[in-house]
Amino acid sequence: MIKSTFLLLTIMAVNLMAAEPQAPIAEKIPTKLKKHGDTRIDNYFWMRQKNEKVINYLKAENTYTEEVMKDTKDLQTKLYEEMKGRIKEEDETVPYKDGGYLYYSRTQKGDEYSIYCRKKDVAGSFEQILLNVNQMATGLDFIRVTFPKFHPNEQLFAYAVDTKGDRVFTIYFKDMNTGLVLDQKIENVTSNFTWAMSGKVLFYAKHDPKTLRADRIYKYDLDTGKHKLVYNEKDEKFEAMVYKTQAEKYIFISSDSTLSSEVHYIPADQPNAKFKLIAKREKNHEYSVIDGVDRFYIRTNWNAKNFRIMETTLKNPAKKNWTEAIPHRADTYVEGLDVFKDYIVLSERNNGLTKINVLKKGEKSGTYISFPDPAYTVSVDDNAEYDTTKVRYTFLSMNRPYSVFDFDILKNESKLLKEKEVPGYKSSDYTSERVFATATDGTKIPVSLVYKNGTKKDGSAPLFVYGYGSYGISTDPYFSPVRVSLLDRGFVFAIIHVRGGQEMGRAWYDDGKFFKKKNSFTDFIAGTEYLLKEKYGNPKKVFANGGSAGGLLMGAVMNMRPDLYTGIIADVPFVDVVTTMLDSSLPLTTGEYEEWGNPNNKKYYEYMKSYSPYDNVTAQAYPNLLVTTGLNDSQVPFWEPTKWVQKIRDLRTDKTKLLMMKVELEVGHGGKSGRFEYLHEEALAFSFVLKLAGINK
Repeated sequence: MIKSTFLLLTIMAVNLMAAEPQAPIAEKIPTKLKKHGDTRIDNYFWMRQKNEKVINYLKAENTYTEEVMKDTKDLQTKLYEEMKGRIKEEDETVPYKDGGYLYYSRTQKGDEYSIYCRKKDVAGSFEQILLNVNQMATGLDFIRVTFPKFHPNEQLFAYAVDTKGDRVFTIYFKDMNTGLVLDQKIENVTSNFTWAMSGKVLFYAKHDPKTLRADRIYKYDLDTGKHKLVYNEKDEKFEAMVYKTQAEKYIFISSDSTLSSEVHYIPADQPNAKFKLIAKREKNHEYSVIDGVDRFYIRTNWNAKNFRIMETTLKNPAKKNWTEAIPHRADTYVEGLDVFKDYIVLSERNNGLTKINVLKKGEKSGTYISFPDPAYTVSVDDNAEYDTTKVRYTFLSMNRPYSVFDFDILKNESKLLKEKEVPGYKSSDYTSERVFATATDGTKIPVSLVYKNGTKKDGSAPLFVYGYGSYGISTDPYFSPVRVSLLDRGFVFAIIHVRGGQEMGRAWYDDGKFFKKKNSFTDFIAGTEYLLKEKYGNPKKVFANGGSAGGLLMGAVMNMRPDLYTGIIADVPFVDVVTTMLDSSLPLTTGEYEEWGNPNNKKYYEYMKSYSPYDNVTAQAYPNLLVTTGLNDSQVPFWEPTKWVQKIRDLRTDKTKLLMMKVELEVGHGGKSGRFEYLHEEALAFSFVLKLAGINK
């Protein structure tokens, strides 16, 4: 009896073990990568190919993730339904005026995508449907459609469509007189284009087919069907774009790298004119040009780290003729510039907060629009009209939804046009805070927080922290209806504004790049430790999230302080820094030498290698990890997170922690398109966090 019982228990144990999901294990094929006398061994370099073997491996990762998370299936469904329930299904944007029409988009119940519309700016006018993206999306797994840009005749418009998520667009044309899409189209281009003000001429940007660097500007004449190259940017560090501003008097071609700019222009009603130079490119000189009808306004960092505003004549706009309109301020970063007939509007940053400064032309100081919250984001919105005394802007905070306002300059008052309705949500039920952590070098790091009223700050709440910190992109406080699912379950949510963005001015960016990149990582760790010290979170329930370059942040802090985090979600993470930056054939690489450095230089190579997440995976106990990627990702190739996951799986010492990867096989860097489809991804991520936090409902 004892023997038979032992045999039965052994069989049960074997069956139980067999039932456990088995993580896919990739074959090791060592590849030697040599540079500067240094040799790196990459066992998974072979996974860079989109062949059957790799695709099957990716599918196996998806199957494994599904099996591991099978016990959260009901929770994922619940999360999806409640997140979807916070999206108003029938909604409409605030119309903006352009010429004789009001333009807007709307959504209908059950639809994934928007319908782009317009009405004549006359009372009682009927709606004209420009594009119904839902109809265009039939049979597609992904679609992105730009809002129509109308020819000056207001009847012909152009729009760009991406159906793979790889940022490769096709430009189409539609005639509102007939309601038909023209046979003419422009394939394999960017989504950047603008109309000339005479003739049927469209200027557009085209990218290199391999690197996707926007390097050429063409003009296309619809009447003749001819394309003509008008600008070719040969420096691989620069990208070119074409645009008009509110006054629509000039067309500009701006060629920009991280550290330098160069702008050319022609009159918008002379599409056959030769483009003229404003100011030649110089190292460490960035500038942009806005059309002011009788002069050009220039935002520049020439002798102005935080940028200042200059003006110059139309006849001779060379740099030597620039005169100062608004001086540099050491405590204020000038982020953007809009020019109207009688006013200049500056988008600024001061002490980590965005601000809007409205000035009368010719004056050096103006009126700031005031806002109530401790942590918020404001930005100048669609302002197509040049001759106006109203400025449209948007506002949101950690606990207040996206809202649209018109600021009446003459009355010095803002009028709320619309606050985005979030069914079942009341902003007064949630508290927003802004605090400062201290970095290892003594720098004060801003942190934006939100939590539900009644959440105790006694070290018991689960804590969710988010960060980015690259390219000078500021991660400003924002509202997320999806995030409410965590807040309602007792979470404290925080954005740690690490160096590498520009939240605190231009120096904030400079101190988080090149040989100072590690500041981004230590800032994030210091911010997390501060929140725990101040009892905002439970040390055993700390979760972190970042995507793309924010995924690099996740990989770096996970290598440096794996003990600090219970679980990490790394979305489309840029983790194989050295190998990618040594491959100039990949999208973005050469243009990003001014962000990360050029590893063909030994000093940059050694510094990159010292923090590159993939190169620094070691035999240690890592936190629970969920990684996402897209097979068509043109910004962070799928093989980076794929190799990273496998290397961690091979070397980690604690095999009990969750380690999963979710691969979207039909999309790219931005994930799934549509209003609701992406919520399945959010539900998976949140169920991963809730499972680890011991919350199952």
